[in-house]
Amino acid sequence: MWKKVVLAVLLSASLFSTSVSAASSENDHFKNRYKHVQLLGINDFHGQLDVYRDIAGRQAGGAEYLAAYLKQYEQETKNTLLVHAGDVVGASSPVSSLLQDEPTIEILNELGFDVGTVGNHEFDEGVDEMKRLIYGGEHEETGDFEGASFPYTVANVVDEDTGEPILPPYVIKKVNGIPIGFIGVVTTETRDIVLPSGIEGVEFTDETNAINDAAQQLKEQGVKSIVVLAHVPVSSEQDGSNPSGDVAEFAPQIDDEVDIILGGHNHDYANTVVDDKLIVQSYSSGTAFSDIDLLIDPKTKDIVSKEAEIVTTYHDGIEPDEQIADMVDTYKKDVEDLVEEVVAETSEPITTVQDESGESALGNLVADSQRAAMNSDFAFMNPGGIRADLDEGPVTWGELYTMLPFGNNLVNMALTGNQIKAVLEQQWEENSTKILQVSGLQYTWEDDAPIGERIVEMTDNEGNPIESNQTYTVTVNNFLAEGGDGFTVLTEGTNQVTGPLALDAMIAYLQEQEGPIAAPEEGRIVVK
Repeated sequence: MWKKVVLAVLLSASLFSTSVSAASSENDHFKNRYKHVQLLGINDFHGQLDVYRDIAGRQAGGAEYLAAYLKQYEQETKNTLLVHAGDVVGASSPVSSLLQDEPTIEILNELGFDVGTVGNHEFDEGVDEMKRLIYGGEHEETGDFEGASFPYTVANVVDEDTGEPILPPYVIKKVNGIPIGFIGVVTTETRDIVLPSGIEGVEFTDETNAINDAAQQLKEQGVKSIVVLAHVPVSSEQDGSNPSGDVAEFAPQIDDEVDIILGGHNHDYANTVVDDKLIVQSYSSGTAFSDIDLLIDPKTKDIVSKEAEIVTTYHDGIEPDEQIADMVDTYKKDVEDLVEEVVAETSEPITTVQDESGESALGNLVADSQRAAMNSDFAFMNPGGIRADLDEGPVTWGELYTMLPFGNNLVNMALTGNQIKAVLEQQWEENSTKILQVSGLQYTWEDDAPIGERIVEMTDNEGNPIESNQTYTVTVNNFLAEGGDGFTVLTEGTNQVTGPLALDAMIAYLQEQEGPIAAPEEGRIVVK
């Protein structure tokens, strides 16, 4: 949760665009012959076509505002390419996801995007559906779809039988006769955070090796201006200092002909230089975009100067694009009857804000709904599966769908007390922490204890100790049941029974409550 807090702070601080450059001063006197090329990049849009964010009291985001900014910047520079670094779909708002995310691709088509890569969420419904959105095809619910009008690239996802990339490892775009190579990669964490059924038949190879192999192929074709679209995490301070994350770590190992890397996945800010490579990431959900300005020597075909700024899509800074707004309104009408149905009412905001133990009020509420649906002893919910807070007042079906967008079914299983402890110990890894939200269970963990030895006490709601050899029933979603987020112990659960969708369980639980819904009491998790 601390990452979300940091994100909010950084967004609030970003009241203006910030710029970082990596220019070759020795070539300054040749600038008149250089060709100016502009890249406008987004990452982690997540189909948030009609979702706005409050940033320090100012609204940002929404497809019609993002479009207005992109069109304005594109008009100012003749040689402009629009690019994205993955997760443009998946965990989307209902206006996109209920229509198989076709609306998001149609809007990117309308804006004239030139190239993109895949993120982990492009795999949510499997490789075939991902390719349908890219290349077109028919879906039983939405009919025929033309697909993306721009190419996709990913160099480090290969068919496990043939060893060949499932998409082109690179794409070449020519601007004024100058070739620019784009290499796509997606984080290898995808194998752990997507349902196994979504990545069946493919393997994820090392990002660095894949980039270098593709870069070598590009150089053999005379391409010396190379951009990497990496759905891989990276962060920096607003002034470009303290670069961190996987991209910052592997940048020095990447071929020096690579000049630009667009990051993604962790929804953070980055505008920094590592090993003379300009690295950018522009938050998420269309609240910002990356404006990258290049100077390319037409004789050598090399990028000789690069600089970037991250621009926030504030509503008060521009008029919304009418064409894109009309498209969004059309999609809304297609789903409005279901989306606007009021399901319940809350007496206060219920949020995913975690306390120092990792517990959140909304996490408790979701876990409670899942335990009730399956009548189990305990329930565990992964916090990454909860994508929005609940505001005070009426709660619509659409809000709940936005909160739980993944379409996961609940799974009830039997685990021993020892296995439950082992599951909880898997919340901590060397480089990450994922605190499960719990229902029916109370436990204490020690912050200073070694990984694997942090759980010191577990009881049920009545204060009875969890017995090591006793068997208990535990409800999780099918993502966790298949070992998602690294919780592999859950794959050992016996007597597994599949239940309703997590969304349906949440709706039923809220409708059963008397009066407005209040935030559940906390204190289920204690940290020492």
